[in-house]
Amino acid sequence: MQYREVQSTGDQVSILGYGGMRFPVVAGKIDEEKATEFLKKAIEAGVNYIDTAYFYHGGQSEIFLGKFLSSGYREQVKIATKMPPWSVQRASDLSKIFEDQRRKLKVDCIDYYLLHALNRETWTKFNSMNALTFLKTLKSERKIDHVGFSFHGDRTLFKEIIDAYPWDFCQIQYNLLDDLNQAGKAGLEYAASKGIAVFVMEPLRGGSLVKNLPEKVLEAYRAFDDTRSPAEWALRWIWNHPGVTMVLSGMTEQQHLQDNLLYAERSGIQIMSREELRIISDVKAVYHKLQKIPCTGCQYCMPCPFGVDIPRCFDLYNSVFLLNQKKMKGFYWLQLGGANGAPSYASLCKNCGKCLEHCPQSIQIPQRLIEVKTYMETPLMKPAIAGTQILLKVQKLFARPKKRL
Repeated sequence: MQYREVQSTGDQVSILGYGGMRFPVVAGKIDEEKATEFLKKAIEAGVNYIDTAYFYHGGQSEIFLGKFLSSGYREQVKIATKMPPWSVQRASDLSKIFEDQRRKLKVDCIDYYLLHALNRETWTKFNSMNALTFLKTLKSERKIDHVGFSFHGDRTLFKEIIDAYPWDFCQIQYNLLDDLNQAGKAGLEYAASKGIAVFVMEPLRGGSLVKNLPEKVLEAYRAFDDTRSPAEWALRWIWNHPGVTMVLSGMTEQQHLQDNLLYAERSGIQIMSREELRIISDVKAVYHKLQKIPCTGCQYCMPCPFGVDIPRCFDLYNSVFLLNQKKMKGFYWLQLGGANGAPSYASLCKNCGKCLEHCPQSIQIPQRLIEVKTYMETPLMKPAIAGTQILLKVQKLFARPKKRL
């Protein structure tokens, strides 16, 4: 296993981290026997970082990891979990949730602790509750060692957050199709320039960069090496970046684990040849050609005065055709429908034209948003959003820390 340094702390972390969002499941619950087997094999191979969160697997991920760590593995791994913004309604909830997490994980100190899923709304919410002061206090009390955040906003906000606190690390979505979306390559390089470790999530975009690929993408890969898998291409490209400290992968099958361990061994910083990088450029060109809307995710059109997340609307719509992923309609409803905050879907557009002044691609944005609305916003969307909101409320109710008598 290769390791890279968290600059602010000197920690040596494995370049492959284990993502606890996608542990194997059986009958809707974590398959603890199989998940334990996978984790043991990963640790034996040198993986020393496990990432989880308060609501992963309906709140069971932290509990499972607590059992696993207490069976003799605590000293061999770094554990990471996150403060969920959707569960915090008042400042006092920060402490209640955190202590519940320590109890479930069965640890005195959480190695890596994150503010979860930061965007403009959740960042504002955390600031209103003095969450940064809370983190400083936890660190001074040695209840957490390292402070970070996971991110799902735009690049402007990313830089603002990076500059707001002495972070040890950040966690961003980054892959072949997202080098210009969210924090993007510019954000990755900005964080690295500040000495902040960058952990990458969604390196395979939930598997969509390895399944049902366009034939021209497969042809480009095979022309160079017909034995190298699309997964290795995608992961190798991320590890090639000097600013990337770790790639997190959710490994639900033993083959995923075996393959990813092998890919990690064969990777390196700036190890890709000019020819390999040309292949990657060719693959990106294929994807861009297949795009219905030629949006690069530059964010110049934002913010929309009516709340539309224009780049994300276009990204999810494009993904239906780029990746043959009709399930993207469900992601569209979940991410833009307002289940966890203010809605930001396409039909909120009022055709004010403000975005047209800033688009470097000269996209007729209001017109294309109508196209997105027509295809993505089916009659099932609003009932699905309402159902998700009810489910989240139920989860919050059962996940709320119980008062001790």
